[in-house]
Amino acid sequence: MDSPKAKRIAFLRGFLKHPQQVGSIIPSSQFLERRIARLAGVGNARVVVELGPGTGGTTRALLRGMKDHARLLCVELNPQFHDIVQRIADPRLIVHHGSAEELPALMERHRLAGADAIVSGIPFSTMPPSMAGRILDGIYRALVPGGRFVAYQVRGHVETLSRPYFGPAHVDVELLNIPPVRIYRWEKRVRAAVSAMPRSAAAGR
Repeated sequence: MDSPKAKRIAFLRGFLKHPQQVGSIIPSSQFLERRIARLAGVGNARVVVELGPGTGGTTRALLRGMKDHARLLCVELNPQFHDIVQRIADPRLIVHHGSAEELPALMERHRLAGADAIVSGIPFSTMPPSMAGRILDGIYRALVPGGRFVAYQVRGHVETLSRPYFGPAHVDVELLNIPPVRIYRWEKRVRAAVSAMPRSAAAGR
């Protein structure tokens, strides 16, 4: 099993090599991980998706909160982080090396009808708006009605980017993390989201 020190080193190396793909210089705190799992409502979820699991701290928190029959799909772009998360021994876990832009296709590939919760740690503030739009459109389509989208971010770009799809966010702040992190939470409301969605995104549905 990877030690906490090894994971911190791996996280730092990942940040230095691909700072646009990693939201922080160190992994999330246990306080933040537990809070994310609670706000995502994973205890009542059948299918959970995690975008950007990093070294797997939040992944483990999600698994601890999930029911025995639930499934967790993790999508990680960094190959080193993917290898670390893949070593988590849990039959409920599916780990994919690739982009969050692939989410709808991945859900279909793994025969996951829809996600009850999607958790994202990927840094929306460092990606092109067009890419962010494709990811958010995929998140919207992957969620079941009433499903939750939870994004934990240092910066607030995700709230502005997500508003056309999900409306205003519920915002919490976790101070027991370095740096402090804002946690944005939405629930999918089909009629309101479709009416507010950009024409290009709504036309693709």
